[in-house]
Amino acid sequence: MTQALHIDFISDIACPWCAIGLSSLQLALSRLADVVDAEIVVHPFELNPQMRPEGEAITDYLGRKYGRTPEEIAETQRMIRARGASVGFSFGPRTHVYNTFDAHRLLHWAAIEGKQVPLKLALLRAYHGEGQDPSNQEVLVETARSVGLDAAKARAVLQSGAYAEEVRAQEGEIQAMGITSVPAIIFNRSHLVSGGQPVEAFEQAIRQVLAEAH
Repeated sequence: MTQALHIDFISDIACPWCAIGLSSLQLALSRLADVVDAEIVVHPFELNPQMRPEGEAITDYLGRKYGRTPEEIAETQRMIRARGASVGFSFGPRTHVYNTFDAHRLLHWAAIEGKQVPLKLALLRAYHGEGQDPSNQEVLVETARSVGLDAAKARAVLQSGAYAEEVRAQEGEIQAMGITSVPAIIFNRSHLVSGGQPVEAFEQAIRQVLAEAH
Protein backbone atom coordinates (compact mmCIF):
# COMPACT_ATOMS: atom_id res chain seq x y z
CA MET A 1 0.00 0.00 0.00
CA THR A 2 1.35 3.42 -0.97
CA GLN A 3 1.24 6.66 1.01
CA ALA A 4 0.39 10.00 -0.57
CA LEU A 5 3.19 12.55 -0.62
CA HIS A 6 2.85 16.19 -1.65
CA ILE A 7 6.06 17.80 -2.92
CA ASP A 8 6.49 21.52 -3.58
CA PHE A 9 9.50 22.02 -5.84
CA ILE A 10 10.66 25.66 -5.83
CA SER A 11 13.16 26.38 -8.56
CA ASP A 12 14.30 28.38 -11.58
CA ILE A 13 15.00 27.12 -15.09
CA ALA A 14 18.25 29.11 -14.97
CA CYS A 15 19.51 27.07 -12.00
CA PRO A 16 21.70 24.03 -12.83
CA TRP A 17 21.29 22.63 -9.32
CA CYS A 18 17.54 22.63 -9.89
CA ALA A 19 18.04 20.30 -12.88
CA ILE A 20 20.19 18.04 -10.72
CA GLY A 21 17.74 18.23 -7.82
CA LEU A 22 14.66 17.36 -9.85
CA SER A 23 16.41 14.47 -11.58
CA SER A 24 17.72 13.18 -8.25
CA LEU A 25 14.29 13.53 -6.62
CA GLN A 26 12.61 11.59 -9.41
CA LEU A 27 15.16 8.79 -9.10
CA ALA A 28 14.48 8.62 -5.36
CA LEU A 29 10.75 8.44 -6.02
CA SER A 30 11.25 5.66 -8.56
CA ARG A 31 13.14 3.65 -5.91
CA LEU A 32 10.21 4.15 -3.53
CA ALA A 33 7.44 3.55 -6.07
CA ASP A 34 6.05 0.64 -4.04
CA VAL A 35 5.51 2.80 -0.93
CA VAL A 36 4.86 6.35 -2.13
CA ASP A 37 2.35 8.04 -4.43
CA ALA A 38 3.89 11.47 -5.00
CA GLU A 39 2.48 14.65 -6.47
CA ILE A 40 5.05 17.25 -7.50
CA VAL A 41 3.96 20.89 -7.82
CA VAL A 42 6.47 23.31 -9.35
CA HIS A 43 6.72 26.87 -8.00
CA PRO A 44 8.52 29.89 -9.50
CA PHE A 45 11.75 31.46 -8.30
CA GLU A 46 13.80 33.91 -10.37
CA LEU A 47 17.54 34.01 -9.78
CA ASN A 48 17.95 37.03 -12.05
CA PRO A 49 14.60 38.84 -12.38
CA GLN A 50 16.25 42.04 -13.68
CA MET A 51 18.07 40.24 -16.52
CA ARG A 52 17.98 42.23 -19.76
CA PRO A 53 16.15 40.69 -22.77
CA GLU A 54 19.30 39.61 -24.63
CA GLY A 55 20.68 37.85 -21.56
CA GLU A 56 24.23 38.04 -20.28
CA ALA A 57 27.33 35.91 -20.78
CA ILE A 58 27.66 33.38 -17.95
CA THR A 59 31.27 34.34 -17.20
CA ASP A 60 30.29 38.02 -16.91
CA TYR A 61 27.18 37.27 -14.85
CA LEU A 62 28.84 34.91 -12.35
CA GLY A 63 31.92 37.09 -12.14
CA ARG A 64 29.83 40.17 -11.36
CA LYS A 65 27.40 38.43 -8.97
CA TYR A 66 29.75 36.11 -7.09
CA GLY A 67 33.23 37.43 -7.86
CA ARG A 68 34.29 34.21 -9.59
CA THR A 69 37.12 33.98 -12.10
CA PRO A 70 36.63 32.27 -15.48
CA GLU A 71 38.78 29.38 -14.22
CA GLU A 72 36.61 28.96 -11.13
CA ILE A 73 33.48 29.05 -13.26
CA ALA A 74 34.88 26.39 -15.61
CA GLU A 75 35.77 24.14 -12.66
CA THR A 76 32.28 24.53 -11.16
CA GLN A 77 30.72 23.67 -14.51
CA ARG A 78 32.85 20.52 -14.75
CA MET A 79 31.63 19.49 -11.31
CA ILE A 80 28.01 20.24 -12.25
CA ARG A 81 28.32 18.13 -15.41
CA ALA A 82 29.61 15.21 -13.33
CA ARG A 83 26.84 15.55 -10.75
CA GLY A 84 24.27 15.76 -13.55
CA ALA A 85 25.60 12.64 -15.23
CA SER A 86 25.31 10.74 -11.94
CA VAL A 87 21.53 11.30 -11.94
CA GLY A 88 20.96 10.98 -15.68
CA PHE A 89 20.93 14.67 -16.64
CA SER A 90 23.26 15.71 -19.47
CA PHE A 91 24.61 19.25 -19.32
CA GLY A 92 25.67 20.77 -22.60
CA PRO A 93 27.33 24.10 -23.40
CA ARG A 94 25.65 27.13 -21.82
CA THR A 95 27.09 30.50 -22.70
CA HIS A 96 24.42 32.89 -21.41
CA VAL A 97 22.00 33.49 -18.55
CA TYR A 98 18.49 34.65 -19.48
CA ASN A 99 15.32 36.04 -17.97
CA THR A 100 12.89 33.22 -17.10
CA PHE A 101 9.65 35.03 -16.20
CA ASP A 102 7.79 33.99 -19.37
CA ALA A 103 8.86 30.39 -18.78
CA HIS A 104 7.35 30.54 -15.29
CA ARG A 105 4.11 31.91 -16.74
CA LEU A 106 4.03 29.00 -19.18
CA LEU A 107 4.66 26.53 -16.35
CA HIS A 108 1.71 27.98 -14.43
CA TRP A 109 -0.51 27.34 -17.45
CA ALA A 110 0.97 23.85 -17.91
CA ALA A 111 -0.12 22.98 -14.37
CA ILE A 112 -3.72 23.74 -15.37
CA GLU A 113 -3.24 21.48 -18.39
CA GLY A 114 -1.76 18.66 -16.27
CA LYS A 115 1.68 18.85 -17.91
CA GLN A 116 3.69 20.98 -15.50
CA VAL A 117 6.43 18.53 -14.50
CA PRO A 118 7.04 17.26 -18.06
CA LEU A 119 7.31 20.86 -19.26
CA LYS A 120 9.66 21.75 -16.40
CA LEU A 121 11.96 18.86 -17.31
CA ALA A 122 11.83 19.76 -20.99
CA LEU A 123 12.70 23.40 -20.26
CA LEU A 124 15.62 22.37 -18.07
CA ARG A 125 16.89 20.12 -20.88
CA ALA A 126 16.39 22.83 -23.50
CA TYR A 127 18.45 25.35 -21.55
CA HIS A 128 21.03 23.31 -19.63
CA GLY A 129 21.33 20.47 -22.13
CA GLU A 130 20.99 22.27 -25.45
CA GLY A 131 21.87 25.87 -24.60
CA GLN A 132 18.56 27.25 -25.88
CA ASP A 133 17.20 30.62 -24.75
CA PRO A 134 14.29 30.10 -22.31
CA SER A 135 13.23 33.73 -22.71
CA ASN A 136 12.61 33.22 -26.44
CA GLN A 137 8.90 32.65 -27.08
CA GLU A 138 9.53 30.38 -30.06
CA VAL A 139 11.73 28.14 -27.88
CA LEU A 140 9.02 28.08 -25.21
CA VAL A 141 6.26 27.24 -27.68
CA GLU A 142 8.27 24.43 -29.27
CA THR A 143 9.20 23.02 -25.85
CA ALA A 144 5.53 23.06 -24.84
CA ARG A 145 4.59 21.27 -28.06
CA SER A 146 7.26 18.64 -27.42
CA VAL A 147 5.51 17.49 -24.23
CA GLY A 148 2.05 17.32 -25.78
CA LEU A 149 0.76 20.81 -25.00
CA ASP A 150 -1.17 22.79 -27.60
CA ALA A 151 1.32 25.09 -29.36
CA ALA A 152 -1.30 27.68 -30.34
CA LYS A 153 -2.57 27.90 -26.76
CA ALA A 154 1.01 28.18 -25.45
CA ARG A 155 1.70 31.02 -27.87
CA ALA A 156 -1.51 32.78 -26.80
CA VAL A 157 -0.49 32.54 -23.14
CA LEU A 158 2.93 34.03 -23.86
CA GLN A 159 1.70 36.83 -26.12
CA SER A 160 -1.14 37.85 -23.80
CA GLY A 161 0.92 38.17 -20.63
CA ALA A 162 -1.42 35.71 -18.91
CA TYR A 163 -0.65 34.44 -15.40
CA ALA A 164 1.86 37.22 -14.67
CA GLU A 165 -0.02 38.24 -11.53
CA GLU A 166 -0.27 34.63 -10.35
CA VAL A 167 3.46 34.06 -10.78
CA ARG A 168 4.33 37.31 -8.98
CA ALA A 169 1.99 36.34 -6.13
CA GLN A 170 3.64 32.93 -5.78
CA GLU A 171 7.09 34.51 -5.82
CA GLY A 172 5.99 36.87 -3.05
CA GLU A 173 4.70 33.99 -0.93
CA ILE A 174 7.98 32.12 -1.38
CA GLN A 175 10.00 35.19 -0.37
CA ALA A 176 7.76 35.61 2.69
CA MET A 177 8.63 32.02 3.67
CA GLY A 178 12.28 33.07 3.85
CA ILE A 179 13.42 30.98 0.89
CA THR A 180 16.38 32.70 -0.75
CA SER A 181 18.05 29.89 -2.72
CA VAL A 182 16.93 27.04 -4.93
CA PRO A 183 16.10 24.29 -5.35
CA ALA A 184 13.98 24.23 -2.23
CA ILE A 185 11.90 21.08 -1.84
CA ILE A 186 9.09 20.94 0.72
CA PHE A 187 7.56 17.56 1.59
CA ASN A 188 3.97 17.50 2.85
CA ARG A 189 4.13 21.29 3.35
CA SER A 190 6.29 20.86 6.44
CA HIS A 191 9.73 19.31 5.71
CA LEU A 192 12.23 21.45 3.78
CA VAL A 193 15.21 19.99 1.91
CA SER A 194 17.52 22.46 0.17
CA GLY A 195 19.85 21.98 -2.78
CA GLY A 196 20.55 19.41 -5.46
CA GLN A 197 20.90 16.55 -3.01
CA PRO A 198 22.07 13.02 -3.91
CA VAL A 199 19.40 10.40 -4.58
CA GLU A 200 20.09 8.73 -1.24
CA ALA A 201 19.51 11.95 0.68
CA PHE A 202 16.11 12.45 -0.95
CA GLU A 203 15.23 8.81 -0.37
CA GLN A 204 16.10 9.11 3.32
CA ALA A 205 14.11 12.34 3.66
CA ILE A 206 11.06 10.81 1.99
CA ARG A 207 11.18 7.72 4.21
CA GLN A 208 11.36 9.95 7.27
CA VAL A 209 8.41 12.07 6.11
CA LEU A 210 6.34 8.98 5.36
CA ALA A 211 7.16 7.45 8.75
CA GLU A 212 6.10 10.60 10.56
CA ALA A 213 2.91 10.86 8.51
CA HIS A 214 2.09 7.22 9.24
